[in-house]
Amino acid sequence: MSERRNGLSRERAQRSRLTEDELFLRTAVEHLEELPSVVAKGEAWRVFRIMGEFVEGFDELMGLGPAVSIFGSARTQPDDPGWAQCVETARRLGEAGFSIITGGGPGMMEAANQGAREAGVPSVGLNIELPFEQDLNPHADLKIHFRYFFVRKTMFVKYAQAFVIFPGGFGTMDELFESLTLIQTGKIRDFPLVLFGSDYWGGLLDWLKNTVQEEGKISPQDLDLIKVTDSPQEAVDHIVSRFTADLKLRAEENGVPDLGQSP
Repeated sequence: MSERRNGLSRERAQRSRLTEDELFLRTAVEHLEELPSVVAKGEAWRVFRIMGEFVEGFDELMGLGPAVSIFGSARTQPDDPGWAQCVETARRLGEAGFSIITGGGPGMMEAANQGAREAGVPSVGLNIELPFEQDLNPHADLKIHFRYFFVRKTMFVKYAQAFVIFPGGFGTMDELFESLTLIQTGKIRDFPLVLFGSDYWGGLLDWLKNTVQEEGKISPQDLDLIKVTDSPQEAVDHIVSRFTADLKLRAEENGVPDLGQSP
């Protein structure tokens, strides 16, 4: 019984602790509650904290070179078949010349960072402050800590030339649709986006095609932005071929001779 009470106490403490994002998003409430001192002293200075996170992220990652952001569940265990597939995918991407960027936590993030380390390429972990602490996994070599999700998500997208999404939950879905929306709207280049695990993603893709597309909410070509595979090598081949084609296109656009065949 005491163990249960202790567990409930920890849960209440986690819920009562405000994250930086929650504090940031409480501005309207603070105005309604007429707390000008909090707004004046807290919100203005918070802008500098946000700016500082952007500056740190840009400074650390600006020389990274070609990279792939890999997303997936923090709850995946090493005995899950997907773990080994993620390690292999990241390792093969590293051997092809790509650095690996993850959220720095456990599960699929750790598997991807492990693959990067095995390939001897930069293994980046972008950790996030959460009400329940997320520890950085031991395979991330370049480690950056963030308080704000939106700053961290900018780094995932700004420094990646491709995205691989392994099975995951709400956070993985968020990262999937964030990347997909930016590609669809032309805010970033048409980088390859790979969904790994046809069984896992099949229901979602059926819904997107048979409901969302059928009702005209997306165009048929929007689904062409997604590559689905169960093969690490197929994922790597797709990313490398698209990356090479993009290099050639940019070279032609800028009147530059062939930029090469690999990262």
